[in-house]
Amino acid sequence: MKSNLLKKHAKSFYWASFFLPNNTLDKCSSLYNFCRTLDDIVDDNNNLVVKREIFLKFKKDFESKNLNNQIIKDMWSVIDSENISKQVVIDLFDGVETDLKEKVVINSKKDLLVYSYRVAGTVGLMMSKILNVKNREALKGAIDLGIAMQLTNIARDVCEDKARNRRYVDHNFLAIREIIDESQSFYENSFKSISDIPIRSRFSVIVARRVYRKIGDYILKQKNIDNYNKAGKIYVPMFEKVIQTFLSIFDFVKLLFIRDLKYGNQANHNILDQEINLNERI
Repeated sequence: MKSNLLKKHAKSFYWASFFLPNNTLDKCSSLYNFCRTLDDIVDDNNNLVVKREIFLKFKKDFESKNLNNQIIKDMWSVIDSENISKQVVIDLFDGVETDLKEKVVINSKKDLLVYSYRVAGTVGLMMSKILNVKNREALKGAIDLGIAMQLTNIARDVCEDKARNRRYVDHNFLAIREIIDESQSFYENSFKSISDIPIRSRFSVIVARRVYRKIGDYILKQKNIDNYNKAGKIYVPMFEKVIQTFLSIFDFVKLLFIRDLKYGNQANHNILDQEINLNERI
């Protein structure tokens, strides 16, 4: 089944996926499998030349609609049925290609936000299309949720990224704390946008947002860089997922009373707009 990769590699998302209708879950799984394939190309142990060759072939096959590749075929089915801009997928390819270098170093907030948009904000936008979000202000919030989750990933994977010669954030606990703090504004500004998701699928996103945000809290519990280095990959334990799922009920009720979807994170989107025209993507 398409959800097998989701179950194996994305524990927080798989937990939340239980609350999605089967047809929607199938489309989300197609999107996840596509993104996972790109991630695996970049993170494989092959040398850089080989990885670039595999990446460029996969990109060419996507652009030429090589439907002999099942993952590409499923992705194009989602793109066509949900009216997703091809440019959003190209943005995703551009973000992944950023990691196909001998050394990756991000030195500015702008570069960090552009990278996070490309590898994850795009996914948030595509997911929102699958979930039938129509409001443009809500779609901006969906991008924010993707960026928030990517900032969480970066904060969690500093050691792993260092081993791959990638530095998105300095390897010290103050910098890790700062990037978690940065993620909070994106999580906050994503909340109201969830109210535009049809009720049948809404609870799943509420749960995913809560559980993924909680990873940051478990990172901060390490208190210092020594504990962080020893902790390995930090996950949200099952008992905490149950708690956050229960608390999501209150979020669900609160969202029923949201009327104003006016977007509240324009300052950060202005930074992104220096390089990427988000209005064209939405």
